Amino acid sequence: MNIQTSVRADKAELQRLAREEAYATPLSEFHPGAPKLFQNDTLWPWFERLRKEEPVHYCTSAPIEPYWSVTKYNDIMHVDTNHGIFSSDSTLGGISIRDVPPGYDYPSFIAMDQPRHSAQRKTVSPMFTPAHLDELAVLIRARAGKVLDALPRNETFNFVDRVSIELTTQMLATLFDFPFEERRKLTRWSDVATALPKSGIVESAEQRRAEMDECAGYFTKLWNERVNAEPRNDLLSMMAHHDATRHMDPDNLMGNILLLIVGGNDTTRNTMSGSVLALNEYPEQYQKLRDNPDLIDSMVPEVIRWQTPLAHMRRTALEDTELGGKTIKKGDRVVMWYVSGNRDEEGIENPNEFIIDRARPRTHLSFGFGIHRCVGMRLAELQLKIVWQEMLKRFDNIEVVGEPKRVYSSFVRGIESLPVRIPA
Repeated sequence: MNIQTSVRADKAELQRLAREEAYATPLSEFHPGAPKLFQNDTLWPWFERLRKEEPVHYCTSAPIEPYWSVTKYNDIMHVDTNHGIFSSDSTLGGISIRDVPPGYDYPSFIAMDQPRHSAQRKTVSPMFTPAHLDELAVLIRARAGKVLDALPRNETFNFVDRVSIELTTQMLATLFDFPFEERRKLTRWSDVATALPKSGIVESAEQRRAEMDECAGYFTKLWNERVNAEPRNDLLSMMAHHDATRHMDPDNLMGNILLLIVGGNDTTRNTMSGSVLALNEYPEQYQKLRDNPDLIDSMVPEVIRWQTPLAHMRRTALEDTELGGKTIKKGDRVVMWYVSGNRDEEGIENPNEFIIDRARPRTHLSFGFGIHRCVGMRLAELQLKIVWQEMLKRFDNIEVVGEPKRVYSSFVRGIESLPVRIPA
């Protein structure tokens, strides 16, 4: 039995046991937001059962405050596009299933309601215009080629570190005009910003605070430099010279910086790793891609759906409302499980299959909808497209040779390490 066959057999047994547990557990005891389900990749049967039996489910058995799970495509769309009823505001708890820890409630435009949200979001949107993306494409291609050409042959290495983190962190450094030689600080701050206490990423709340303070101090210095210089074409300068953001207080500045770091890091990085994993799990799709590299255009949104790099977004009800036959009370937490909606047969045809030539591959929830739809989604797609174009030019196969290590989080659906080998 080769390594890939063994990995598939182990995964099938793990999923079988997870399915048994999910269907044996009373719905009243469900906690679909348990990070362990995501770390073990055993979340699927729990959400499958909720979609079938209780698409809008109230969880009272979690070690966190009670929350509503919204698990079907159309219900998620309803919540996401009704910002007047469902708030993102950080003062009400923010955008994650767990309330923001005291002292970390940095307001960012993704965790703001109108009218402040759109005013602040518009300051950075020029970064993602078609004309500017065309300029960035040249840089992305050159960097991708350099990183890929340096990879070893016939030797196991961690794809996440050597490719996914490296390329996304280089792009983040460019977007912020951050000192390039210190770019890995951005990766670390992104990981710390979203880390749960049991994740192993930080040892204590004190360590987390110290690292977030380091981030704030570093960016405050860069901010002061940009405010006092001529406008430049980077995210910090755009915010420093726009009326809606120029006079942000330190917490608001930190919130927007962390949002842009995490948004620019996690989505692309984890989908890049997830694409290699998905194509190994579906070798017939990998062969289809080799035979017709033009399918990259539809493979990219399909893998963004398949990976769903941010598993959920949370809102807080501003008034009593009904959804899926349930009464949601003012002040209740409402969690939109994008990861579940992306596997809903009523929204997506054959959702449990990875199909790189889907007729409508952009029918997915991974970027959100409504006013909070991901501002950098076209850049994320562009990076993934170019990386795969360059990989197919160079390598006939990137072989996954062991189990991925997944992030302990029900918010970031991430991959910490992915052992791969490129045959000589």
